[in-house]
Amino acid sequence: MKNILIMLIAVMTVTACKKNGTGGDARIHGHVAHHVVKIPNAIVYIKYNATEFPGADVSKYNASTQASSGDGHYSFDGLRAGEYYIYGVGYDSAISAPVFGGIGVEIKYSERKETIEVNVPVVE
Repeated sequence: MKNILIMLIAVMTVTACKKNGTGGDARIHGHVAHHVVKIPNAIVYIKYNATEFPGADVSKYNASTQASSGDGHYSFDGLRAGEYYIYGVGYDSAISAPVFGGIGVEIKYSERKETIEVNVPVVE
């Protein structure tokens, strides 16, 4: 009986501490920008449980979205509290070159419908 109780407490602890990913009320949004130039149609990737650059292999990211065609705005909604890395890839027509880069983000309170505005800095 004692072992069953310990096992039950361990399972409840692991499932109760669920962090990162979808299922929350938080939002990360912003613009993809090369210096001050907003990058329309950029693809923006999100990696759960990371604030350091996980690499350029986009298959390692958990989800993606396309930034708007007008002003390069992106949004990831329904996130839980935790750490995330946002990575953007696009094309700056002003310099006729591909641009890419990212930034780490932390959501502290997903239950408060926290909204974090983060512009993704990209470089050539």
